[in-house]
Amino acid sequence: MFDQSSEYPVMESGFTERDFGTPARQSDQMVTLEIDGREVTVPAGTSVMRAAAEGGVNVPKLCATDSLEPFGSCRLCLVEIEGRRGYPASCTTPVAAGMKVRTQSPKLQELRKGVMELYISDHPLDCLTCPANGDCELQDMAGVTGLRVVRYGYDGQNHLNSAKDESNPYFTYDASKCIVCNRCVRACEETQGTFALTISGRGFDSRVSPGQDEPFMDSECVSCGACVQACPTATLQEKSVIELGQPEHSVVTTCAYCGVGCAFKAEMKGSEVVRMVPYKNGQANEGHSCVKGRFAWGYATHKDRILKPMIRSKITDPWKEVSWDEALDYAASEFKRIQKKYGRDSIGGIVSSRCTNEEGYLVQKLVRAGFGNNNVDTCARVCHSPTGYGLKQTLGESAGTQTFKSVEQSDVILVIGANPTDAHPVFASRMKKRLRAGARLIVIDPRVTELVRSPHIQADYHLPLKPGTNVAMLSALAHVIVTEGLLNEDFIAERCEGKAFEQWRDFVAKPENSPEAMAEVTGVAPELVRGAARLYATGGNAAIYYGLGVTEHAQGSTAVMAIANLAMATGNIGREGVGVNPLRGQNNVQGSCDIGSFPHELPGYRHVSDSTTRHLFESAWGVSINPEPGLRIPNMFDAALDGSFMGLYCQGEDIVQSDPNTQHVAAALSAMECIVVQDIFMNETAMYAHVLLPGSSFLEKDGTFTNAERRISRVRKVMAPRAGYADWEVTIELAKRLGYEMNYSHPSEIMDEIARLTPTFQGVTYAKLDKLGSIQWPCNTEAPAGTPIMHVDEFVRGKGKFIITQYVATDEKVTRKFPLILTTGRILSQYNVGAQTRRTENVHWHEADVLEIHPHDAQERGIRDGGWVNIQSRAGDTVLRAQISERMQPGVVYTTFHFPESGANVITTDNSDWATNCPEYKVTAVQVMPVNEPSEWQKNYSRFTELQHALLAQAADSPAHENVPQATKSLA
Repeated sequence: MFDQSSEYPVMESGFTERDFGTPARQSDQMVTLEIDGREVTVPAGTSVMRAAAEGGVNVPKLCATDSLEPFGSCRLCLVEIEGRRGYPASCTTPVAAGMKVRTQSPKLQELRKGVMELYISDHPLDCLTCPANGDCELQDMAGVTGLRVVRYGYDGQNHLNSAKDESNPYFTYDASKCIVCNRCVRACEETQGTFALTISGRGFDSRVSPGQDEPFMDSECVSCGACVQACPTATLQEKSVIELGQPEHSVVTTCAYCGVGCAFKAEMKGSEVVRMVPYKNGQANEGHSCVKGRFAWGYATHKDRILKPMIRSKITDPWKEVSWDEALDYAASEFKRIQKKYGRDSIGGIVSSRCTNEEGYLVQKLVRAGFGNNNVDTCARVCHSPTGYGLKQTLGESAGTQTFKSVEQSDVILVIGANPTDAHPVFASRMKKRLRAGARLIVIDPRVTELVRSPHIQADYHLPLKPGTNVAMLSALAHVIVTEGLLNEDFIAERCEGKAFEQWRDFVAKPENSPEAMAEVTGVAPELVRGAARLYATGGNAAIYYGLGVTEHAQGSTAVMAIANLAMATGNIGREGVGVNPLRGQNNVQGSCDIGSFPHELPGYRHVSDSTTRHLFESAWGVSINPEPGLRIPNMFDAALDGSFMGLYCQGEDIVQSDPNTQHVAAALSAMECIVVQDIFMNETAMYAHVLLPGSSFLEKDGTFTNAERRISRVRKVMAPRAGYADWEVTIELAKRLGYEMNYSHPSEIMDEIARLTPTFQGVTYAKLDKLGSIQWPCNTEAPAGTPIMHVDEFVRGKGKFIITQYVATDEKVTRKFPLILTTGRILSQYNVGAQTRRTENVHWHEADVLEIHPHDAQERGIRDGGWVNIQSRAGDTVLRAQISERMQPGVVYTTFHFPESGANVITTDNSDWATNCPEYKVTAVQVMPVNEPSEWQKNYSRFTELQHALLAQAADSPAHENVPQATKSLA
């Protein structure tokens, strides 16, 4: 099972992807033409260049690439067309029926060679030492055109001594090698949508410029890497390639950051990653990336990685490095001891949303079959559990309805409680491209995000509601749709439960739900609400995208149901360009829910009380399964403080930093007798652990992730697990020591079991994933290739169900003592609790959490920009630097939670969603005042952290035990 010598899956075919020069066109009309004597048939609108490539003929090119619209500047792709004068550029010339094209002739060769000679006359001839040697299109084209001599010397004016811009930590800009092909500028505009690059100067003085001739780090560049990927020379080059040289093979895998699920080629030299390049055939990202996935992968080999198992009796004891055998034996014996003393339900487990589907499945199986209870939960509890509940109740399935690509068919886009440009940037780029093409935009957010107003993007409506009033706002939108006769009556009559609709219609039509009546609650002008409602209901294909700003509320589940009500009421379900689309936060939060990590549900969202489902798993697993739901994460904490929950297996989650009311969480963990943490770093939760098992990064394992669009994608191992084992192997070994055998030799066998036992995964296999690239569940006999769009002809539950969503104000009220509302979110360069991104160069963009506060609130309190402020709530207080900003409305302050010392969740309270216990992170009543020193919590945190790191440092001085290779042999 633990053979580490097996070959890693190398995908040579994915190393050099075919570039067809211009994008593919979609058309019902096909055009047949002749290219170099060959007959080629392509869709109307296709360029001659692409038609030639599809016919097997590669026309020379430099400014053209199939990820960008044709530009026609390099003049290398000239062709001859019978009956036409001159030599048109094949990239900008569309095909025509009967056209006869020649791509090679003595004259074309002469012209192309002359063009190349001009390029090379102002280009360094340092090919042997150039970092792009072997991966340079300019070098390739010099060979293709047969250029052997450059007649023009370097005596005249040139750019050979242009200064390099080394400001960006991930790539270098060497202007001396720029051929002004415009590909980087176009990639920044068309692919990313940031418009950070331009061409400055004219004629000979033309050069690529970030911003107004600024260094890259001072410009609006977001370091997505699109410009670097588009560059055909070494002008824009990854510093990792400069340092390590060109890669020699690649493996296609899936990013382990946000819920977009981008496919990447890990380009390798042996077992060392040289760079991560977005995979052009990746169905979630189609060759695009963000700064995290593209560049922030160095954490996998960071010096802070925990590489040896460790144990200790108390959290005040030094850590002791031990063998895998000893660590696992100790963990199992402690769990057995606790259950014997406190009962079967006294221990539980937490499934990671950063680990694979297969690893999460094993953890929940371990809890149910090995622990003998249902005390298992996942981080979705604190982010998207209301999505699962709300969509299940209304539509019948606990997941989003569309593909990301579907947004390209949207006419109206409503974004509520989400900031995709920061949290889901690759999807945001796709969305912004559609907006630039003419789609209309509604943003419902208390903060002015980039989508509200930025270059080339302007929301038609921004509804800056007060935090905590989503349900009131959604009811007001529904009121307008109902009372102004904007309902899709035919859709409702055919697809929805009639009685439930009538009750909902009568409810939202009440005067108290009107925009005018709700204005006092939401703080939004009625005319804005009415305009937004009319646009959503009548503007064509309308799609709703929402995030944690919807779910992390006391009425999170209510708001999700209200969103589904809106979509059903207007018929915006079941086709391209519409739908209800939750933007999941972590890479596998959707998958962790799908595979049964909630205490009340087995894989496939089937309740543990259902005897048929339970017997299915009992037969497969050979055990009895408790029919009673187990403890949710908040219940685990409360039970620990009550003395009835004493042991926890926590794989890949940092609950101390990420869960609300940090002091309550820390007290609960301190009360437990055995905490086993499996992770790649000594995180905040691991400081409370008694057993620390080294985890494995996404580069060290095989498996699958499921993204926010239900897309199951392969994760492929590119290097051996640095600590000896992938996470799934460790769970198997722990289960064995608890007396429960799990016999798998590869994660594919785990997926086979999931498919056998879960109807929505019935047709999923690794072979099919490798063939199709990815699969969106449900995948079964009715949909063998998966289901891109849900609820097409009917809802999963049969008829869609409207549910009354009465607005109930949160218990978290502002008072004279706590007059401001704190809401939280993310920032582009950092990810979740920051354990990964803080150990990369991303800290150059965001090195600390700050508190955004409106100028009025700051002036009223004597707060200056950059000054220290104390933020106090009913739960606790912390100190951050202030950033005075008009992105916030008066009365609302905002911060991120990426740095543990910030203590953002020290402030957040135990308030939670009524249905799922999802914490109300987005509404905390606070007071903010200027101070000169850290909070008492921060002082205690600093002392505790220093102690824990000192105890960790002592592990190296502990008695010698078996090293990792010996442990590997003993477990084999």
